[in-house]
Amino acid sequence: MYTFDDSGKSLGIAVRRSRLLSVRVISSWAASRSAMKENGHREILATILDTTRECVIVAGADSRISGWNEAARLAFSPNLSPEGRRISEVLRDLDLHEAFRRALEDGVESEIRLETNGGDRKFDVHVSPLDLGGEREAIAFFYETTRLDRLEVVRQEFLSNISHELRTPLTSILAFVETLEDGGIDDEGNSRRFLGVIRRNAERMNSLIADILELSQIEAGRVAVEPKMVDLGSLVNEIFTALGSKADSRDVTLRSAVGEGVRVFADARRLEQMLVNLIDNAIKFNRTGGEVNVSHERQGDIDLISVSDTGEGILPEHLARIFERFYRIDRARSREMGGTGLGLAIVKHLARLHNGDVSVESELGKGSTFRIELPAPAK
Repeated sequence: MYTFDDSGKSLGIAVRRSRLLSVRVISSWAASRSAMKENGHREILATILDTTRECVIVAGADSRISGWNEAARLAFSPNLSPEGRRISEVLRDLDLHEAFRRALEDGVESEIRLETNGGDRKFDVHVSPLDLGGEREAIAFFYETTRLDRLEVVRQEFLSNISHELRTPLTSILAFVETLEDGGIDDEGNSRRFLGVIRRNAERMNSLIADILELSQIEAGRVAVEPKMVDLGSLVNEIFTALGSKADSRDVTLRSAVGEGVRVFADARRLEQMLVNLIDNAIKFNRTGGEVNVSHERQGDIDLISVSDTGEGILPEHLARIFERFYRIDRARSREMGGTGLGLAIVKHLARLHNGDVSVESELGKGSTFRIELPAPAK
């Protein structure tokens, strides 16, 4: 609680919820102190409010608004001046109205939670009594938490998904280890089969952890790209060689329509990582006897690299979320194919590190096309 009067001692403003806000308030007051006597309390208060990025509302008798800053007007009353209106007319929240009443009548501070626009925006609100030259008013600071709340939801979902994805292979490993311990190891045929299952699940866990670490490094800004001119045709052929046995095992044909000498401006290792993810998915989710086609097209100042398959296609409702972490169209099939659910999220982030993007188009029964967009080098 900071209090100032004409000599700097009786303007009560509660700012304990925000250290940054208190610093801004004090700095504004200090800069205006020499004008205190000439302008009076309310002008100084207006100066302070105008320098505050948080929404601030001041109310007097009958909870009628007597002061606000631009942030509050834009957030709560963009089309009509809030001056002279009751708090309950601008913000229809009983807890907020009660907090102002307690500050005005009882001189009591309150902290409440406020949601506006049907819950689209969320605030922590601190309401405190305010003394201006003997007049009892109340001041409310609105600390928006919308983004933090959304991040917390994402964090909780992420942790839930990680625990679920790790638990599935771990359960399988423990079950087969227990079987081996109970005598299954004496049966050579079964023991080899069980050990194969354990290995596959351990490899799946290793891949998941590697992808989680990779994605966390990218999202934390710890991954830098070093673009240079890359021979796209040669890179695609190298990937086809590496994934050829997997394609053969699923009777999928790999085709490249990338012209000879086509070069794109990208980090070679990261571009390879993106293409491996997309081509590997195109093989896994293709039909027997299907094809995977990789092509390139220059559109203005953009290089488009397309990876198309002839699989079942993707329902429209899945397209908007397909690049989200752990989002799977068919969870059972994805686990059977060995995916971690993070590959497309990594592709999206790597493309954006190049100041590019990735998109998808799909038609049911005909297949899907994923496109990496990269800025083309200036000629």
